[in-house]
Amino acid sequence: MTKHVTRRMFLRGLGGACVAAPFLSSVAGRAVQAQTLKPPKRLIVMFTDYGCVTTRFFPTKSHGPLSATDLQATTLKHLAPFAEKLLLPRGIRAMNEWTGTLARGQGNEMHSMMASSFFTCQPVFPNTDEPWSPNIPSRFPAKPIGPSLDHVMAKQLSPNGTPFFVRVGNPPIAPGISWSAAETSHNGLNLKQAFGMLTGLMQDGPLSPDSYQAMRGKSIIDLVRNDLNTLQRFDMSRSDRNKLEAWKQLLDETGRGVGLGACSPSGAAKLGVTETSIDAASRFAGGGTDPLTTKITESLDAADIHSNIAALAALCNLNPVIFVKFPASVIFSGLGISVDSHSLSHRSQDAGLIGHCLPGALEMLLKVDDYYARKFAHLVSVLNGIEEGDAKLLDHTAAVWFQGQSDGLAHNLNNLPIVQAGSAGGYFKTGWSVNVEDGSANLTSGNSEFFCADGAATDQFDGVEQATGTDPTLANAPINKYYCNLMNALGVKAGADGFPLPGGTAEVSRFGMSDLTEDFIHGGNNPNPPIIHDPGEFTALKA
Repeated sequence: MTKHVTRRMFLRGLGGACVAAPFLSSVAGRAVQAQTLKPPKRLIVMFTDYGCVTTRFFPTKSHGPLSATDLQATTLKHLAPFAEKLLLPRGIRAMNEWTGTLARGQGNEMHSMMASSFFTCQPVFPNTDEPWSPNIPSRFPAKPIGPSLDHVMAKQLSPNGTPFFVRVGNPPIAPGISWSAAETSHNGLNLKQAFGMLTGLMQDGPLSPDSYQAMRGKSIIDLVRNDLNTLQRFDMSRSDRNKLEAWKQLLDETGRGVGLGACSPSGAAKLGVTETSIDAASRFAGGGTDPLTTKITESLDAADIHSNIAALAALCNLNPVIFVKFPASVIFSGLGISVDSHSLSHRSQDAGLIGHCLPGALEMLLKVDDYYARKFAHLVSVLNGIEEGDAKLLDHTAAVWFQGQSDGLAHNLNNLPIVQAGSAGGYFKTGWSVNVEDGSANLTSGNSEFFCADGAATDQFDGVEQATGTDPTLANAPINKYYCNLMNALGVKAGADGFPLPGGTAEVSRFGMSDLTEDFIHGGNNPNPPIIHDPGEFTALKA
């Protein structure tokens, strides 16, 4: 990934080839159509572990126009002001689900296995068929046999082929979701590293002159003024001279519109991102007590700073593929919770799947769900508050909140809670909840309150924990197809077989090893050969 904001990068991001190439008919001796400057498209992913209380998360309507009223009684109420820019893809399943009977996936350690397969749609290696045997070493590496979505996209779209992956917390994150290649984990950047990459304030060595000027908020028209002045000295018609003046004005407006000044300390400070706040947030980001609810200012906590860093990366066109991952197991002491989030997702005081309900477990889980919903709403608000051309930064972005599973006790991967904000430049339908499986408006919200709803400490759930999930025959549309949507929206290309391929010319229609979770049983070494059974994207999600 580039260390400094260079003129070449800005020109590339703004269609700068139009500036460098002759486009005036009387100069070139022929008509050359000037390209239209369009803001770049971005993907920003927020990822959280352990699922949610699905019965409170989803709006009642699973298919149809979405209003603020639909969200008011749900976990997503904080997103109500942005209802017209939301898309709720319903009925989707992720691949390689852990079950105690090997019914729908491998038998490796459940969380690392499901996280490793989440964005790869690949099985993990080495395989084990012992889901209840924690002492088998091969259960725990759980490394996928292929790269993850962020790296597949970045290989075609990003500087140096690397995504902008930011972790909330200082230590490397486990379980990992980002994989640059088979069995190769990508730990990404901590807060200081991400901030340093954006601003240059924490980088060793001097900035280039153009980088310095850009970070000071200088427009692109200023950075290429000599080139344009050279063009103006050519003998050209009055019509072409007028075109050049209009082009300079458009470039100046667009150059400032993409927020080059936001790459400066003063620009970042407008979002509350300063060296002081980064230092303060970093001190809290790796501790054992909850780093996420410790206030840095009255309105900005450590997680919000990470979201603002992601927004800056998008605004500055540093990278179109941006992932932010929250830590897996957190004690939300700031919410009055003393049990780590992993154990809490099991409705218990430990991370086992047997035992008794923890009194008040569901109430605490709803507090955690609400916290994450507020974090995503903050990201959406920031993106929607930044002008970009005649629209908002959010309108040119697909910001997606993924959760590693559906219900945290069931560990099910069907009926996934997915929330998207922004249309990625008009590619996606917004203001809708869309049931991509069958279009029905009454898809179940799952059974999260089947156990522990009354807080009784004697409710036993040994052996039937998956009853809190969703019937496995429902909501099984493969997540692979949604990934195809996201890749096509940003311009990733595929080979003739439909799989992503640098230099390809086709639309992406296939991703991963298989789009049927049963194909992952025994690591894919089962009688049913792993294939993409249902290629293509979800057309129902398109505008």
